[in-house]
Amino acid sequence: MSLRAWLHWPRTLFARLTVILLIGVASAQALSFWLTMTERDQSMTNVMMGYIEREVASSVALLDHLPADQRAQWLPRLARRSYEFILGPGITGGPVDAHLSERVAQSISEGIGTHYPLTVNAVPGDNERLQVHLKLSDGTPLTIDLRPMSSIPLSGWLLLVMFAQLLLLIACCWLAVLLATRPLNELAVAADALGPDLKAVRLREDGPSEVARAARAFNAMQDRIATYMTERMQILAAISHDLQTPITRMRLRVDVMDSESESAKLRQDLQEMEALVKEGVTYARTLHGTTEVPCRIDPDALFDSLVCDYVDADQTVSLHGRFGMPLMTRPQALRRIVGNLVDNALKFGGAAQIEVAAVHDGQATISVLDRGPGIPAESLETVFQPFFRLEGSRNRNTGGTGLGLAIARQLALAMDATLSLHNRTGGGLEARLTLKNLG
Repeated sequence: MSLRAWLHWPRTLFARLTVILLIGVASAQALSFWLTMTERDQSMTNVMMGYIEREVASSVALLDHLPADQRAQWLPRLARRSYEFILGPGITGGPVDAHLSERVAQSISEGIGTHYPLTVNAVPGDNERLQVHLKLSDGTPLTIDLRPMSSIPLSGWLLLVMFAQLLLLIACCWLAVLLATRPLNELAVAADALGPDLKAVRLREDGPSEVARAARAFNAMQDRIATYMTERMQILAAISHDLQTPITRMRLRVDVMDSESESAKLRQDLQEMEALVKEGVTYARTLHGTTEVPCRIDPDALFDSLVCDYVDADQTVSLHGRFGMPLMTRPQALRRIVGNLVDNALKFGGAAQIEVAAVHDGQATISVLDRGPGIPAESLETVFQPFFRLEGSRNRNTGGTGLGLAIARQLALAMDATLSLHNRTGGGLEARLTLKNLG
């Protein structure tokens, strides 16, 4: 299939199967109609040949036995739709070359040619008209003017029945394709709905055996994934809990150390260990799915409170724009996402600017901007991977744990939102959060 033809080919399986079946049904219907009409015409021709042979022979015999002065009166009575009798020599012409006329001439010759010598010729200007010339017993010339019918008119109800039959076949094909593709569509919808919370609607395990088997496999896959994620979160939570005790003991020992410089270094290492453990557990929980229930909030109040907290901590954070209307969302998750983005902006740019775009077409955009060094274009998606850090030195002040953006992305997915990074013109980075389906 050429590229141009492929571009015009329907993309959905439902449309493709429908087109194929409709073309097949229409072609089969047309072929069936052609075969029926061909067989009908052939049967009609065979019947007509026998009819002409018998009727013409009887009519010629009748005219031959009638008195000469009465023959003209009988001519209209003996005329039929496809032929008539003429008392006279008729019209001369060339040989018969049309297939149907040739068959008619042969049939008449077989019927009366043994009793009356005759000649047959085509009428000039009409291939499907011929005349048979003969002489009666008394020498009177007689001409049989024939116009063979190749077919008989169609009944008006036949086309209606054929059209109704085609509509019925089309409806059956459409229903068959719909029933065949509906399970695939339900499977695709369930797969799309399988988000980080792993709470997609379970498929019905009924219907044809192949469909039921695929539904059972998909439901079992959901259960296995949920089990694996739960186990991973439990492992991380257990590690975090078990590490609390040795970290606490190490802190106590650091507090009684004589060397102040060494104790300060160890105390900072312990703080980083605690931060890493807490961030790891937080990431595991967001990956498993947030249990926060969406509710209607005042987003302007939420962001005002968030910015005031940073300003009170002597951080350079500003807010531009307002929603001006309530939103249906998960407030804690939203606060955590924006907070992580602001922390990154402060860490790498020294200042953060939050810009809010009003709700439009069911969507709202929240952008966190900075004038830091930005991120290489090839790494704009890679930085969302857990424990990924651009700084090879893993600087204690700016390196972080590498989980802030990963947590923000997982929370955004759980909210049915999108989070993306964009380098700004003139330097700096824009973290753009797009909220969808706001009600």
